[in-house]
Amino acid sequence: MSDVMGHEEGRVINEPMSEALSKRYLAYALSTITSRALPDVRDGLKPVQRRILYAMRELRLNPDQAYRKCAKIVGEVMGNYHPHGDSAIYDTLVRLAQDFSVRYPLVDGQGNFGNIDGDTAAAMRYTESRMTEAAKLLLDGLDENAVDFRDTYDELNSEPVVLPAGFPNLLANGATGIAVGMATSIPPHNVAEVIDAALHLISHKSATTAELVEIMPGPDFPTGGVIVESRESMLEAYETGRGSFRMRAKWEVEDLGRGTYQIVVTEIPYQVQKSKLIERLAELIETKKAPLLDDVRDESAEDVRVVLVPRAKTVEPDVLMESLFKQSDLENRFSLNMNVLHNGAPGVMGLKEVLRAYIDHRRDVTIRRAEFRLDKIEKRLHLLDGYLIAYLNIDEVIRIIREEDEPKAVMIERFGITDIQAEAILNLRLRALRKLEEMEIRGEHTKLQEERDEIQSLLGSTAKQWRAVANSLKEARKAFDPDSELGRRRAVFEAAPEIDLDAALEAAAPKEPLTVVLSKKGWIRAMKGHGLDPSSAKFKDGDEFYLSEELMSTDKLIMVAGDGRAFTLPADKLPGGRGHGEPIRLSIDVDDSVEIRAMFKLEPERKRVVASNAGYGFVVPEKELESSRKAGKQAVNPPKGSRVTICQPVEGDFLAVIGTNKKLLIFPLDELPEMSRGKGVKLQNYRGKDKLADLMTFHKEDGLIVKTGDRHRAFPEWEEWVGKRAQAGKSAPKGFPRSGTFNG
Repeated sequence: MSDVMGHEEGRVINEPMSEALSKRYLAYALSTITSRALPDVRDGLKPVQRRILYAMRELRLNPDQAYRKCAKIVGEVMGNYHPHGDSAIYDTLVRLAQDFSVRYPLVDGQGNFGNIDGDTAAAMRYTESRMTEAAKLLLDGLDENAVDFRDTYDELNSEPVVLPAGFPNLLANGATGIAVGMATSIPPHNVAEVIDAALHLISHKSATTAELVEIMPGPDFPTGGVIVESRESMLEAYETGRGSFRMRAKWEVEDLGRGTYQIVVTEIPYQVQKSKLIERLAELIETKKAPLLDDVRDESAEDVRVVLVPRAKTVEPDVLMESLFKQSDLENRFSLNMNVLHNGAPGVMGLKEVLRAYIDHRRDVTIRRAEFRLDKIEKRLHLLDGYLIAYLNIDEVIRIIREEDEPKAVMIERFGITDIQAEAILNLRLRALRKLEEMEIRGEHTKLQEERDEIQSLLGSTAKQWRAVANSLKEARKAFDPDSELGRRRAVFEAAPEIDLDAALEAAAPKEPLTVVLSKKGWIRAMKGHGLDPSSAKFKDGDEFYLSEELMSTDKLIMVAGDGRAFTLPADKLPGGRGHGEPIRLSIDVDDSVEIRAMFKLEPERKRVVASNAGYGFVVPEKELESSRKAGKQAVNPPKGSRVTICQPVEGDFLAVIGTNKKLLIFPLDELPEMSRGKGVKLQNYRGKDKLADLMTFHKEDGLIVKTGDRHRAFPEWEEWVGKRAQAGKSAPKGFPRSGTFNG
């Protein structure tokens, strides 16, 4: 029993939980970063992508060979190289075959591999595939010791650490991935442009990123589209390896005659699903958030064709599209985060660093292939030397083979040849003897010697190595000829038009006169027309008229609550005038206990005086009260225990304040600060339970005029009550309204 316990104890490791978790999580994070999510800067591939291509090569699925079932390929990858789920492998294989996902597909698929609408591929048992010419370029040189190999997970096979990468695949096809604590996002580019930039860097080692961007101006998405990012922004992104690219759908106007037209979208932004885009546009029409758009139709077949119908022929196409760009995925951003594996470690690299790492890799590949070829040549020359000796002494060779017990040893001693040469001679078939002609042997020998000299010269000269790299890139460029369908640039660069969208939408939107009515219990409605008597409208039992405001359907309504918050409601989103309307709390986040103190049409150039019943206030521009949040904007911070009671427009240069003690104080309005938010300053000094009752602004030349009932009364001696802000003031003059307010 003790032996068993001892054995068990030997398997128990005592360590703190935090340390155990951190070690294991770090191991998991490193595995995710280096073995799953991030691409290698040299070939631009993640391990699963590299293993798929290598497995297809081992299955001899070359572009000129027959297709094979994807299930066979996935099984090969999973069994030999990638010990993960088959669905992850198949999803990767599918993406490598989609010409709308990958700029230069590495897999040639046959069958249903999904579409731009977001439909998924058929099951792997139904689809077939093989490599493309681009994939073949990436693998070229694997048989010539171009790269290192390592053991597979089960140590039964070997796999390449990286591919030779005959073209700069990282930038050509881009990459996206999310690891632990980091991510990568690289857009696709035009291979011909990237190769031209790499060639420029080879010949100009000190080239700047700006020079490279002149040659390779920006991304080239497989779905085309229009890139409207500024040149300065793109240059900064390529300098730092971080940034984003703003891209839009490509569209054109189709004239339908009689002044009518429709817009046809022919290219949509990269990685946008067409079906979801159309759903979003339909939703905008249904919810009336796109007032200029009447209908959307998908008339796509092989090519994208999305038809947008304007609400009226007077709508400007540019204005309509700008409004849709703002509200839908007809415009989106693709982020640039060139976080890649370099020398086995993750890091963010700029464009020049990425190109430098790639051409350095190609130089290593060139040197290794040259050394491999040199070794082959040396071995062949060695054999040819032996064959030549055999040819010149053919009768003696035949005699030794026929008569000697140990012919190899005798030949080595007799002719001074090596074991390898003697073995090669002994392995010659009789039919080969007729081919052993001196001229042929010497011709091949001379040719190989010349090739050996060239390779040795290459290996001894850095300049020749770079020239060889450049020549291989120029040769690869021919496969991606910019004049061909595959190589042509698809995305174009344009400057976004300067349009005041708000003004344009306001001008295009239909304007209707509305009268907004708010009841005491917080029910709101927008009745059509102006000049109405809102107090005569019907209200719920126990409810009554409280506030009203006349405006147009294109205006915005501002509400100021007693707790100091300001809310904004678009007039066209208010409930209609039929019935009793809707509770205001459905539109804004306000409790029943909080009273609305003011309701008015937003006029951005106007200013208002806001004040709490504690006697503190300030001047605020109306534009500062606007808010897009349902919870509103805290514009006034009333002192504890008080509430906002005043929110009046500024209509003069003097301010009159009266308290519940009926003491009046008048002072110049410029003594009151203008603020965007806050508590404000003291307007009038009170004692005990006295509070602010009312205030008003007036022009000095007009004097103080107070409304009493239906009449207006002037107080010519108003200057007797002029003092300094925050004074107590003097008792109101005779004849002042009994209500103790300026609107009695």
